[in-house]
Amino acid sequence: MTIKNKLRIGISFLFLLAIICCGLSIYYVNRLSGDEKNILKDNYLSVQFTKNICVAIDSSQGPLDSAQTSTIEKNICGEEHDITEPGESEMAALLRLKFEALKKIRIPSSEADQLHFDIRKVSYGIMQLNMSAIERKNAAAKATASEATEILSFVATFLFLVAFTFVINFPGYIANPIKTLTESIKEVSNRNYEKQLDFKSNDEFGELALAFNIMTVKLNEYENSNLASILFEKKRIETIINSMHDAIVGLDERSVIIFANEVACTLIGLPEKELTGKYAPDVALVNDLMRSLLVNDQQKMKIYADSRESYYTKDVLAVTSKDKVIGKVIILKNITEFQQLNDAKTNFIATISHELKTPISSIKMSLKLLEDDRIGDVNPEQRQLLENIDADAKRLLQITGELLDMAQVETGKLQLNFGSTHPGNIVGYAVKALKTTAEQKQVTIKVECDANLPDVQADLDKTTWVLINLLSNAIKYSHERSTVDLVVKIYKADEIEFSVRDHGRGIDQKYLSRIFDRYFKVPGATTEQTGTGLGLAIAKDFIEAQAGKIGVESEIGEGSRFFFTLKRIGHSAENVTAEAESAS
Repeated sequence: MTIKNKLRIGISFLFLLAIICCGLSIYYVNRLSGDEKNILKDNYLSVQFTKNICVAIDSSQGPLDSAQTSTIEKNICGEEHDITEPGESEMAALLRLKFEALKKIRIPSSEADQLHFDIRKVSYGIMQLNMSAIERKNAAAKATASEATEILSFVATFLFLVAFTFVINFPGYIANPIKTLTESIKEVSNRNYEKQLDFKSNDEFGELALAFNIMTVKLNEYENSNLASILFEKKRIETIINSMHDAIVGLDERSVIIFANEVACTLIGLPEKELTGKYAPDVALVNDLMRSLLVNDQQKMKIYADSRESYYTKDVLAVTSKDKVIGKVIILKNITEFQQLNDAKTNFIATISHELKTPISSIKMSLKLLEDDRIGDVNPEQRQLLENIDADAKRLLQITGELLDMAQVETGKLQLNFGSTHPGNIVGYAVKALKTTAEQKQVTIKVECDANLPDVQADLDKTTWVLINLLSNAIKYSHERSTVDLVVKIYKADEIEFSVRDHGRGIDQKYLSRIFDRYFKVPGATTEQTGTGLGLAIAKDFIEAQAGKIGVESEIGEGSRFFFTLKRIGHSAENVTAEAESAS
């Protein structure tokens, strides 16, 4: 039988008991009401009629007057119409006979007195008969009430016991299987697939237990059938990870170390058993490398291992499942050989660049001497060749300088001479250096630099070089007879911003993220506009080395805006150098 049908039967049974109790109550109430009606309507009225007759008879002796006659007549008629008890009809007829005889007597006499006595006696007889009936019916009513009280008490007690038993047992009938099912589900969630339910019932709970048991059996079969293959795959993956030359550390979503290959254990300096299952931040408290892996965002790391310095790059891969991060894998790739090759390349470039500066300087000196009229006259063709040689020598010297600066940055030998200077000094030097170049292209440099700006903490030479590089690029990419805007302003409470805006063709959005990469050149530039691709990269290194920031904003057809920031110090400067005044 289903739970639904059981509920229907139980509730219907309670409903039936309630109907029986109500029906018995109505039945006995009606019986008591009928008994009361009989007493009041039948017997009590007869007593009242005979009482009125006795009062009228006793009011005087002898013949009846009209008032007595009317009263007695009215009450005798009432009695004749209210015959309820055996023998009452004969007594009422006798009363009528005596009354009719008394009405015929007109004078006082012994016969009248005897009739008075007889009427009174018959009336008292009728009264006594109805009083006895009242007592009898009252006893019957009490018996009915007692019977009703006993039966209703029994039924109510039985109904209470049934309802109480239902209230006590039925919630357990529903809740206990659910509780058992909940506990079993928790066991299954903990991979206890041998858990079984035993509901000895033919209802929905029995069907649920059967389905649950079938599910656990299937799960147990699946677990046992795949466990061996899972263990094999796990062992195979561990072998692959341990055979890799890169250090690999796996963490779960709670930052607990799941695995670490042999290379990682060697670098960290701890055996695998002291890493696996440990909370990574706890290990980081006593291990510098683990602390660097968790806290340091720097991708390139220098680690002292195997009695020598080695270089590694750190990659952090997020492990996701259904768009939820369930862990991460930290990979340290050994790039020592590539770093050594890069260092060799950098040293070679630095050496070659340094060696080239001397002959290039000699070439420029020789060109100066050839241009001097005291050495001798040159024809127009020879002068054009000299100008071409001079331009190429300047370009070669610029490239050599950029290569040397790049070598300094890459080898970490960049020397910064910090000092306090007003932004106007930097602007003045840069504008003065490019004055001739701008005039040759008929480009106007519009400067906005307030004399009351505070000083900045910067390397004057390196910062001026950066600003010259940005202005030089802006002039290159500007149209003839156009304007380049150089603006210096307070960017934040502790920073000053230098910005250079040209009104050239602009840079495509897809190239902006690579504009500060080394050797990157924006496609489509002319021969006069292209350079080595190192200037902006070196400028970025110079600015970031001074705790500043550099960036670019550009749209096709709207020109470009390059900007960088430097930390401010002190308060506004009262004096500005002559170079800044002339630039303004």
